[in-house]
Amino acid sequence: MQLYNTLSAEERAIMIDDAGKQRLTLSFYAYAKIQDPKQFRDDLFIAWNKLDALGRIYVATEGINAQMSIPEENLEAFRTTLEVYDFMKGIRLNEAVEHDDHSFLKLTIKVRHKIVADGLNDETFDVTNIGVHLKAKEFNEILDDPNTIVVDFRNHYESEVGYFKDAITPDVETFRESLPIINKQLQNHKEDKNLVMYCTGGIRCEKASAYFKHQGFKNVFQLEGGIINYAKQIKEEGLESKFIGKNFVFDNRLGERITDDIVSQCHQCGKPCDNHTNCENDGCHLLFIQCDECKSAMENCCSTECLDIIHLPLVDQVRLRTGQQVGNKVFRKGKSENLKFKHSGDLSVNEHAKQKPADIRQKVKVKKVLLGKAEHYYVKAQVGQFTVENQEINSGDKILISGPTTGNQELVLEKMIVDGAETATAKIGDKVTFEVPFRIRLSDKIYKILE
Repeated sequence: MQLYNTLSAEERAIMIDDAGKQRLTLSFYAYAKIQDPKQFRDDLFIAWNKLDALGRIYVATEGINAQMSIPEENLEAFRTTLEVYDFMKGIRLNEAVEHDDHSFLKLTIKVRHKIVADGLNDETFDVTNIGVHLKAKEFNEILDDPNTIVVDFRNHYESEVGYFKDAITPDVETFRESLPIINKQLQNHKEDKNLVMYCTGGIRCEKASAYFKHQGFKNVFQLEGGIINYAKQIKEEGLESKFIGKNFVFDNRLGERITDDIVSQCHQCGKPCDNHTNCENDGCHLLFIQCDECKSAMENCCSTECLDIIHLPLVDQVRLRTGQQVGNKVFRKGKSENLKFKHSGDLSVNEHAKQKPADIRQKVKVKKVLLGKAEHYYVKAQVGQFTVENQEINSGDKILISGPTTGNQELVLEKMIVDGAETATAKIGDKVTFEVPFRIRLSDKIYKILE
């Protein structure tokens, strides 16, 4: 009985590409009394692993918080696994605006003390006495009310790339930090203002709204389903988006574009940019904003120090970080003296730019069918050899060569060689060679792009 992952992220990525099936990225949460979180966790893993469901899920005695990637064809079967539990019958699944087959590459379900680290003692107030849920249209209307105060309950690195107009955006790194700050700041408006709150998917506001009602705030409202659900509703209903920029998400995409406004800047050069990245140095892994030009020049690093380190032999890199805390414990997210253009908490009311940005992390979203695999690459001749396994290849076909290192590279077949002779068609079982103007690897697969 499998209860944990047995494949690496790289192996899973290859399997996803080979399957060639559409996956959906979604999130959901539910507060409920769970008597045995460990058994609940194991039951979920067994059920979801069979459906090729991937994601990051936290369970606790207070409920479940999940961000996931599901094969589209398995969505209804997945819903059935939720319906087993009374507290998840009819649960809202927040579907992403931009689906990405690689948003999650592992199924990770962890038992935690809480599903969101809020720092609150739930025994001191009624966590079920929550604020009024607002749909997108209602949310837009209340934002236009001059009697409204709108608060962003996300962290600084989230609100920096996108936010609702005129929102209070606390300069915090954790949800728990924002609660006392906002409570103190709004002490004089408990009865005369609408306290309207939002977050990514709604879970933080669910707890925050109950907390603020307990603190004496009379008119408390929250965005139902968070920014994710808001973006879906405004698109379906043709509403104005009062959210500007990008919505930060906690998966490999690191963001969903809501509007074309770019409200942040590259932390290294100051150009308009809202693409987050993690420093390539595993001893740093700092989360920061980096434009394409700096990404290329700095090789995905946040500083020249980290750039020097990634060029050291791996054994020396490991030695340098031995005995030290790594990852997010080294630097605060998005905050480092190396980032010259980081202005956390100082959000301009004017957009830095308004354009359709190029997302350097966006995966190739094309319909494709697997043809075969790479066998060899002749460097001097720039010729690749492939084994045809699943379907014929014809001259003029548009193909995709894909792999963990190669990435996704498209080209049109103009000339093919099989058994030393030029041919217009390579059949299943043939070893075909043709010019490839980039280095390929044995792990690469070849696909035909379907127009």
